[in-house]
Amino acid sequence: MEIDEVHKLIKSDMDAVNDTIRRRLFSEVVLINQISHHIINSGGKRLRPVLVLLSARAMGYGGRHHIDLAAIVEFIHTATLLHDDVVDSSELRRGQETANALWGNEASVLVGDFLYSRSFQMMVDVGNMRVMDILAETTNTIAEGEVLQLLNCHDADTTEERYVKVIRYKTAKLFEAAARLGAVIADSEPELEETMVKYGMHLGTAFQLVDDMLDYSDPDQDIGKNVGDDLAEGKPTLPLIYAMRHGTPEQADTVRHAIENGAVEEIGRIREAIETTGAIAYTADSARKEAELAKAALARVPDSPYKDALVTLAEFSVNRTY
Repeated sequence: MEIDEVHKLIKSDMDAVNDTIRRRLFSEVVLINQISHHIINSGGKRLRPVLVLLSARAMGYGGRHHIDLAAIVEFIHTATLLHDDVVDSSELRRGQETANALWGNEASVLVGDFLYSRSFQMMVDVGNMRVMDILAETTNTIAEGEVLQLLNCHDADTTEERYVKVIRYKTAKLFEAAARLGAVIADSEPELEETMVKYGMHLGTAFQLVDDMLDYSDPDQDIGKNVGDDLAEGKPTLPLIYAMRHGTPEQADTVRHAIENGAVEEIGRIREAIETTGAIAYTADSARKEAELAKAALARVPDSPYKDALVTLAEFSVNRTY
């Protein structure tokens, strides 16, 4: 199954999710509408809501709550993006100007807060305390991950273990929740729910590893953001951590200086160090291992086109170039 077939499989569900997003985004405050629609409609991959839909269908769910939950997950994700871009002083996301670049930091933070609160209003409408518990813990963990990443910024002594912990908290946690919610609303047995938790966690980790690898890709390749953004922000991602550990003393010093000072002007030398040390290959291999763990976690899930689509999603997470 190809990724286009995945989207076709859940097209009617996804159309319903998009309708829900448009309806629940509405506010009488015009600026909220402008900023919310700007980021929601800016061409994201919608992987997290897709994951909710596929998980629910794979578990045999036949109701309508998966539509609301997919929209809720997308709202939470969008809120984190608005806040992330302010923290990182980002000016480009998904190939477009960020909301903070267009409307300022204050408006971006406040609209992010609006999306968080709207998502919790929608959780109440679902009327399931397990859902509330899972998503409340998820948003709290994501916030912890943001703070952990902030502590790692410009710290060249960040270990691979600390780096992976940030990924688990900041990115993989929402993937994990998205996959879990499908099992919860389908009243699946605990073993199947845990299966989906593992799948989502490994999928989200693989996805972020590839994201961090793409930051040092060919500068002519369109990845939807400025190549070298992570370096400019002093983020010690896995390609940098590996290159510093396995490069020559001169390369290690160059990478260390770049992390500590956000020296994006060193991007050429950094990319050379990453390539010659095999850091990209190591990061790609780490992502593939996570994707394989995600697929292996699905062993107990009953066979169906939706299970096949979950496998495809894991493969797409590591084979993508954007």
